[in-house]
Amino acid sequence: MTPAVVLSVAGSDPGGGAGLQADLRTFAALGVHGASALCALTVQDTTGVSALHPVEPAVVADQIDAVVGDLAVLATKTGMLGRPDTASVVTARRARLGALVVDPVLRASTGDSLAPTGMVEAYRKVLIPVATVVCPNLDEASVLCGMPVADVSAMEDAAVALVAMGASAAVVTGGHLEGEVVVDVFADRSGATALRRPRVATINDHGTGCTFSAALAAYLALGHCPVDAAGAAGRFVARALTGAAHWHLGRGRGPLDQLGWDAEAG
Repeated sequence: MTPAVVLSVAGSDPGGGAGLQADLRTFAALGVHGASALCALTVQDTTGVSALHPVEPAVVADQIDAVVGDLAVLATKTGMLGRPDTASVVTARRARLGALVVDPVLRASTGDSLAPTGMVEAYRKVLIPVATVVCPNLDEASVLCGMPVADVSAMEDAAVALVAMGASAAVVTGGHLEGEVVVDVFADRSGATALRRPRVATINDHGTGCTFSAALAAYLALGHCPVDAAGAAGRFVARALTGAAHWHLGRGRGPLDQLGWDAEAG
């Protein structure tokens, strides 16, 4: 059977933990064909980001055009865009991108900024209004919605606000909250609902947001509705974190096991 095609429009992590590298591993694990358009080169490792080199928007546009001109893309996810004007490159091609998952990357897992001036407004005014699902973490939701997001009630308010910005649906991921259970909040025009998944105790969480959004896009391409895709993506992340929980890759926050190399982890 010919696999579904999913496109990642994102940045590169040379250490392989996040960005396009994490996206492509996730796509492979879920049985979809991954295509990619590179938006930025980063200089980073598991301890932090030391440099960011954006790709010219015209070059990003050419990459996307090459993919959609040849392959039937069923879903697309955006990650780190590198420059605000790259958002307009994506929206100009919206009709050919399938379901669009917007991961509004503003910071790396290490806390380093990945958002140049103007990026927040580009998300608010350009990308979120055309998104099938937007999936910020707590910090990103706080910035995008202009309010503190530090508990489940605030997550519900933020998810509803993101839908009001134009997204068909939103998932505010709650991995940074305390507790034995991770609560993600999904919202669409019918309201908000909490999605729960087990918390995995590990420092190897570099690329968690990328993995979640890539899995969400893959599940949409496979025909899942947005709320079911969000729940399945959360479970996939939990499995990938579990697989890498005892890995020792790098000196900082290591990557996830998207491919299930540790079969005993489930």
